[in-house]
Amino acid sequence: MPIWVDADACPVPIREILCRAATRWQVDTTFIANHAINLPPSPYIKRRQVPQGFDVADNDIIDQMETGDLVITQDIPLAAEAIEKGADVFNPRGQAFTKENIRQRLAMRNFMEEMRNAGQVTGGPAPFSQTDRKEFADKLDRWLQQNASR
Repeated sequence: MPIWVDADACPVPIREILCRAATRWQVDTTFIANHAINLPPSPYIKRRQVPQGFDVADNDIIDQMETGDLVITQDIPLAAEAIEKGADVFNPRGQAFTKENIRQRLAMRNFMEEMRNAGQVTGGPAPFSQTDRKEFADKLDRWLQQNASR
């Protein structure tokens, strides 16, 4: 039950939570990014730097993960692929992507992208907050409790 992290856009506080959890629960956790990231030393924490390019990190995660693994990402198309392959997926704000909600999330993502391209929508998501951090930590803890015996 490894954890795979799309680390290119993963907020630092979430990386820290994941690193503490990996060591505490002794769960292999791999951070995949196209740039160097700082991680603490631990036999359970791995980093993988992939070449720059469209979806290179995403493709690497999909190639490596297996059914029952956990994927942490904000990338909705990556989440959809991971779900199809049998992973549990949630974003750094602790929101789960599931078979039941991923199509709606993809449709909304595509709609918002069209609106941004047309100049109708500017800006991005709300700033990352302490509440987001707590939601993520709680969600991760619940997942680890449910899956630690696998």
